[in-house]
Amino acid sequence: MRPRLLLCALCLAGVACAPATNPPAGGDYDVILSNGHIIDGTGNPWFAGDVAIKGDRIARVGAAGTLANSRAARRIDATGLVVAPGFVDIQGQSYTAFLTGDGRNVSKVTQGITTEILGEGTTPAPANARTLALDANDTAAARLDSTFQGAHGFDRFLTAMGRHGISENAGSFVGAATIRSYGKGADTGAATPAQLDTMRAATRRAMQDGAFGLASALIYPPGSYASTDELIAEARETAPFHGVYITHMRSEGDHLLDGVAEAMRIGREGGVPVEIYHLKAAGPRNWSAMATVIARIDSARAAGQDVGADMYPYEAGATALDACLPPWSAAGDSTLINIANPATRARITADLLAPRTSWESLCQLSTPQGVMVVGLKAPEDKPYEGLRLTEIAAREHKSWPDALMDLTTREKGKAAAEFFIASEPNIEKQMQQPWIKFGTDAEGFDPDSMKGMDHPRAFGDYPRILGRYVRERHVLGLEEAVRKMTSAVAERLSIPDRGVLREGAFADVVVFDPATVIDHATYEKPAQVSSGIREVFVNGVEVVRDEKHTGAKPGRVVRGPGYEPAAP
Repeated sequence: MRPRLLLCALCLAGVACAPATNPPAGGDYDVILSNGHIIDGTGNPWFAGDVAIKGDRIARVGAAGTLANSRAARRIDATGLVVAPGFVDIQGQSYTAFLTGDGRNVSKVTQGITTEILGEGTTPAPANARTLALDANDTAAARLDSTFQGAHGFDRFLTAMGRHGISENAGSFVGAATIRSYGKGADTGAATPAQLDTMRAATRRAMQDGAFGLASALIYPPGSYASTDELIAEARETAPFHGVYITHMRSEGDHLLDGVAEAMRIGREGGVPVEIYHLKAAGPRNWSAMATVIARIDSARAAGQDVGADMYPYEAGATALDACLPPWSAAGDSTLINIANPATRARITADLLAPRTSWESLCQLSTPQGVMVVGLKAPEDKPYEGLRLTEIAAREHKSWPDALMDLTTREKGKAAAEFFIASEPNIEKQMQQPWIKFGTDAEGFDPDSMKGMDHPRAFGDYPRILGRYVRERHVLGLEEAVRKMTSAVAERLSIPDRGVLREGAFADVVVFDPATVIDHATYEKPAQVSSGIREVFVNGVEVVRDEKHTGAKPGRVVRGPGYEPAAP
């Protein structure tokens, strides 16, 4: 397997490689994209050319006119359009679409996304009685996750996505919080030696089942209860399988530099590359720290440590509303039970109102005025959809901590929020770093059936970069933006034959208009599909035609380089 991966890496780096499949005899192709601006995903300058697709592979890439006399079932004139590899979302959240939804994931594929990688913090597998206990308030999730129990539950999770019928390719890291829950449940404190052995074994099996590495989200319990040493021990289990440690750090705010240092230590001592999810400096008082973060990553790379990061192009992040609560409030009994206890509630309020905290206080970093509440289901809460936390508190004539906890209770912990915490100058500076990649940190939706509000990144992430930051603001060049959306991610994860336009690679292809591509989704009206993404092919099958989803579901499961198929 390693020689094949090396061959793929060389190709991604622009070294000439033999195609994995031969061009069809007689020049008969399924699709020819002619006269386009070919951006191959490696960062090379565009060239005028033709691309031919045969079956699930790219059969020919040549100069414009090369395929003028070739036969094809369909020919698309790409004059004035960019032909590029399909975008690879390193931080997707589309579990519903891939496991129980209709699989089309309209908001994602209409951005040009052809492969989505899941796994931040938690995953449906591996599952056992301890992990299922965390689904106590979500019977549907518990019922689904229960099917992923057993020695190779992670393999069954991946296989289930492939069998479900999906428009994108899908893969996953294994969630570090799930690994901890598998060994220790929701309890705080250090893992015992026996519990740690269980966690390590579960991590190793997930890697054999095709995980890309270990993914932590260290502001959310029970993942936040893991020590650095525990994460190092788990990361070491991924190293023989060429895994990556990817992390939503323990802090993006007041302890940002400590968070970066911890991530680097886990990578060094675990013997694996490090990737930082959605890099940002959270809160105005921390915005100036981004220059130091960039310098430290550059310094680590200069010293030989493989450290990188990804990002999305928005000032607001989004997560569960109860992420504002201190992590200890979820320990032992559930958060909802703890909130109902007057003494515990008073302690939570004191923590929320403290000027500084040892934990990541999103409400403090964004300020309550910077918290937009979304995803509300209770009928009495629907009028609050899209309001700021301070506005809801004013309407209910109570303090914002009480409004926060009462909303959390009524919504059974399922309310979401958008936290306005990032800086636009930092966003532009980050985009220019060569080790940055792009991801959405979003679930996919069908705009026609979407209920409630969500973050606009679910609909507009990649077109926003191409339209606003490349075309309008000239923050980075088009070829470099495409590289960070495609081969940079495929190369980081050792995904063979994707993320690049070359003969023999899988035919994941996006055709877009560089003059018109743009996002339309806003915080107030997020369910708006982007413009300018004309055609999208996944494994040679057209899933977007003339900016509309075709209904096709040709997506496949992609697995990490350590995948070892289980014996029949």
